Amino acid sequence: MNNLQKYLSTCLLALAALVVGASPGVAATAPNLGTAANFSVLSAAPNGGGAVTCTNSAVNGDVGSSGLAASVVQTSCTINGAVIAPVSEQVLTDFNTAYATLGAVTCDQTISGNLAGLILTPGVYCVDAASTTTDGVLTLAGSSTDIWIFKIGTSGTGALTGTNFSVVAVSVKKKCNVYWWVAEAATMTTSNFVGTILAGAAITITGGTFTGDALAKAAVTMTGTYVNGCKGSSTFIPPRLRCNQGVGNGPEGCDPGNSNQSNRYPNSGNPFLRSNDEPSLTTPGGVPGNPGRKGGNK
Repeated sequence: MNNLQKYLSTCLLALAALVVGASPGVAATAPNLGTAANFSVLSAAPNGGGAVTCTNSAVNGDVGSSGLAASVVQTSCTINGAVIAPVSEQVLTDFNTAYATLGAVTCDQTISGNLAGLILTPGVYCVDAASTTTDGVLTLAGSSTDIWIFKIGTSGTGALTGTNFSVVAVSVKKKCNVYWWVAEAATMTTSNFVGTILAGAAITITGGTFTGDALAKAAVTMTGTYVNGCKGSSTFIPPRLRCNQGVGNGPEGCDPGNSNQSNRYPNSGNPFLRSNDEPSLTTPGGVPGNPGRKGGNK
């Protein structure tokens, strides 16, 4: 009987150890951005040094800067929201608090700086130094209520750089459940990016799309891109900044040859800013419009 009791006790202990080892870790928690969450784009540079430059782009949501009104420069830029410069001290305090708090979050896993080809479940992922991804896709797999946190430069220095880089989140709701803490600058070029960036230096977005909020301790520069902020209007349709060269359009003041579509990467570029002769996200090739009368006016 004693031997049987010992055997059963050993089995129960082994089973208990197995169950504890298989239990999931603590789920990642979304950071509290406070009043900074009201902005799709925010340059929170100290001492009134904020600067936002928006060229040939569209922003869905509010834009803020710690600088004066002149620090927000718009050239062929559509902002579907308020432009606030300078923002209040409370906004700057909330941003800096959120940045510091997120920087102190414990890592679940440390990964390499190349994010191409990864399929990641919810959690906190850290990169010790810089993260550079070119021609790659990061896939986020989970439910619409899950949270992903990426920390770049946890050793103290490190920038986030993406070129032809896509972040794929299957559920629309997940797109604002992704947070990127970056020790230094963040630069996205012809990328389809998802998530809110809190950067310790400048944020530069060129081409592609950016779904989330761009919040920086320095300048934010956007060129030929569409920024769809987390609190932006769900009904906003960004303007097409490329033109249709069909019959009867007349002078449109745009460059019909300035395409942001790559033949090698048919899903690259900004689907909202392409001319309608170019391939879309779902159509492999476009049909050129009618060039009109070729003989000129008689």
